[in-house]
Amino acid sequence: MDNEDRIITYGGQAVIEGVMMRGKQAWAVAMRDPEGKIVTHVEPLGSIYRSRIARIPFLRGMILLWDALGLGMRALTLSANVQGDEDEQLEGASLYLTMAVSLFLGIALFFLLPALIGGWVEHLLAPATSAGSGVRPLLFPSDLTVSGAHIWLGNILEGFIRLLLLVGYIWAIGFLPDIRRLFAYHGAEHKTINAYEAGAELTPESVARFPLAHARCGTAFLLTLVVLSILAFALLGSLPLFWRLLSRVLLIPLLAGIAVEYIRWTANHLDSPLVRLLVRPNLALQSLTTREPDASMLEVAITAFQTMRAAEEEFSPRS
Repeated sequence: MDNEDRIITYGGQAVIEGVMMRGKQAWAVAMRDPEGKIVTHVEPLGSIYRSRIARIPFLRGMILLWDALGLGMRALTLSANVQGDEDEQLEGASLYLTMAVSLFLGIALFFLLPALIGGWVEHLLAPATSAGSGVRPLLFPSDLTVSGAHIWLGNILEGFIRLLLLVGYIWAIGFLPDIRRLFAYHGAEHKTINAYEAGAELTPESVARFPLAHARCGTAFLLTLVVLSILAFALLGSLPLFWRLLSRVLLIPLLAGIAVEYIRWTANHLDSPLVRLLVRPNLALQSLTTREPDASMLEVAITAFQTMRAAEEEFSPRS
């Protein structure tokens, strides 16, 4: 297997007391149950990962990201159910409601709230040019002329607030004991993939020597998405508030697709000094979302990776 195939193929995610690893054909999650035993779960990946769409730049990013969100939520649900009692299982309607609420809150907090504040500041500072009452309507300000400076100020403020919310949120939840353990499993996931890509032996002692950061981390994706949103939304100019908010939601899939391609490209060109410079902010932000794992966490991550690798053979299409 060449290095590029390794880079594109394997990824993962920390879950509650465990790690999920994803390959080309299958995904596996390994978790410690309340008794301390490692429990594994394996499933084949959907056919979309092997379809033509998965090879079309930008389009593949939007579609595979959506599928990855569902996959990540399923892995988190499995890990939560392993830790809970039978009467506390998350499934069916309650699971879908949780997913919908989580998605809505994420979009509202990181996209709509900054857009609302940026739009309010933009129109607060802009002069009204009509001969009417001078009241500035917030939803459809067709009688409002906004100068270039005000447009940029509103959009830059929006982007800054979005970035501040992202970093502040990650920093704040990192103080919670359960989240600190989750971040440690995140570090175990990164170390395991880094060790594999370096061709090292996959043992806790060997894997522990590898770095916590990884160029394809979801944290890197989030930061890239936020930076792209600042540039893209600034180009839209001044919009009535309704269209401003709607545009932020509708452009998320497109920006996510671009962010995925950027992460893939940088991960494949880390031998370039320029690329290593570009990814420094992404790697730096991972210091907030990873912690040093202990040997037991590394054992779980390695088990997840090896289980996924074994399942790759089982679910591989036969010629």
